[in-house]
Amino acid sequence: MKPLTYYMRRYWKLYLFGLIAMLISICLDMMAPQITKHIINDVIIGGRMELLMKLLLGLIGIGLGRAVFQYAKEFTYDYVGITVGRDMRRDLFHHIQSLSMDFFDEHNTGELLSRMKDDVDRVWVAVGFVGILAVEALVHTVMVLFCMFQISPLLTLIPLLVLPVIGVCAVRMERKLGVVFDEISEETARLNTIAQENLSGVRTVKAFARESCEIEKFNSHNKQFYNLNMQDARITANHQPVISFLGKVMLLSVIIAGGFLVIGDRLTLGELGAFSEYANNVIWPMEILGWLSSDIASAFASWKKIRKVGDTQPVICSPEEPETGSGRIRGDLVFDHVTLERDGHAILKDVSFSLRPGSTLGIMGVTGSGKSTIVNLLQRFYDVSGGRILLDGIDIRRLPLDRLRAAVSVVSQDVFLFSDTIDRNVKTGRKSEMDSETVKWAVKKAGAHRFVSHLSQQYETVVGERGVGLSGGQKQRLSIARAIARHAPVLVLDDATSALDMETEKMLQKNLKDVGEMTKIVIGHRISSVRDADEIIILDHGQVAERGNHEELMKRRGKYYETWCVQYGDNTGENADAQGENGREEHSTVNKISEEGESVCQ
Repeated sequence: MKPLTYYMRRYWKLYLFGLIAMLISICLDMMAPQITKHIINDVIIGGRMELLMKLLLGLIGIGLGRAVFQYAKEFTYDYVGITVGRDMRRDLFHHIQSLSMDFFDEHNTGELLSRMKDDVDRVWVAVGFVGILAVEALVHTVMVLFCMFQISPLLTLIPLLVLPVIGVCAVRMERKLGVVFDEISEETARLNTIAQENLSGVRTVKAFARESCEIEKFNSHNKQFYNLNMQDARITANHQPVISFLGKVMLLSVIIAGGFLVIGDRLTLGELGAFSEYANNVIWPMEILGWLSSDIASAFASWKKIRKVGDTQPVICSPEEPETGSGRIRGDLVFDHVTLERDGHAILKDVSFSLRPGSTLGIMGVTGSGKSTIVNLLQRFYDVSGGRILLDGIDIRRLPLDRLRAAVSVVSQDVFLFSDTIDRNVKTGRKSEMDSETVKWAVKKAGAHRFVSHLSQQYETVVGERGVGLSGGQKQRLSIARAIARHAPVLVLDDATSALDMETEKMLQKNLKDVGEMTKIVIGHRISSVRDADEIIILDHGQVAERGNHEELMKRRGKYYETWCVQYGDNTGENADAQGENGREEHSTVNKISEEGESVCQ
């Protein structure tokens, strides 16, 4: 993430143009009291009526000129602020996209949304309109004091005595607001997280009748957010009236003291009128000091949080001098004594296997045995603690990240579909390259064409967030279509058929054999998912407990054999009855597998 000054320097010409417009506007402001002085001294007191029209036209011209240059200043700085905000938000999003999975393990979605929306908004307001208004207030005050001094140095002592007091009040308020804004920003992130989690998991909330619990949790943080904002309001309310009151006292003191000077012939009535107008003009910068301090303190607190994210560096990066290999990746995959440790715990221990291009590896194991970790390591979401992973003979740490991840298509057990059309969901990652025929081919191979063709707009049907509106099996089939449509050399199915019936799963396995020479890794809990693999490995506590093909593992009568017996050796009739309603073909398939399992497990 670049420094804030980098974004501001990019638009220095616009900043300069706005500054010039601001200075011209202030100079016009300084001219108006001088005309007032001449109207009082020359026209009202001196009786020179021939000057009145010229002086009135001068006031009108000053008003019009000030309106034009104020508009130019405000529009310019609003434009600059909004543009800087756009650039910052773009760069922040780009930076977040480059961060490793470790970062997302430690930061929740609501927090990151607050950084990208609320915090960036506060910063761009500060570098835009609010920032230039602070500069304008300072320049305006200095020029007004200079004009006052030109009229009466003695009378100028009054605002000079009052201004430091107001400055002290503004600084005290800014310090207190800075602390509060830090807490408000953190609570905003927590509130966004709770709302985001609740809305994303609304079906789970309703299924478990947790509405009242979620409302109570939200209300608790909403109350804390309310209390912090009330604290902010109390701080502002305690200081702002004091600032405003001091400004009014100053104006009254100027009129009284100036009246005595007029009586003593040390000041003309016109000069007192002009001085009073200057004194009135110096009040507004004082009155907005609190508001400016509040916004600037808020922006400063937000920028610190943005910088904290921006200064985070990705743990997983593309190598500076990558090995590109020769030609297209073929999918020759080797796990060579791979070990992974995180937070002092060993997740994988000395895992080794090799896959020739076009071959299939099945992986089974209980929950938490490290199956999905293999996928994460293959995509370099994490790096191995020991050993190495080779793709076409090259250590994947030596490959460019984009090339590595483009070579691996993954269907995860946690299916995610974007809130977009089916066509664009399948094209994810290759939208500009993939044609509609490829999309239809992939959907057919995934066994999803039938239900897609019955949707209202077929491939242009928009699915809801995370695939809301589709069944679990339908979402899985679309995610499989998305994976195979990329024609990646390596295809990983991470428990990708858990929501499918056995008939659909068997049809899908048959279709996957025809999609090309893909190296396949099939992770599953069901024997039917992996039994046709060239090699099957059984993971237990992060280690390879058994390996071999289906026949070899059944003869060994180990963990794989036990799983077979649990799934197919018992309750043969129950399995058949449960699946019978799906059709005769599936019924016979289940009976065949169950009968085989029963005979083996006797």
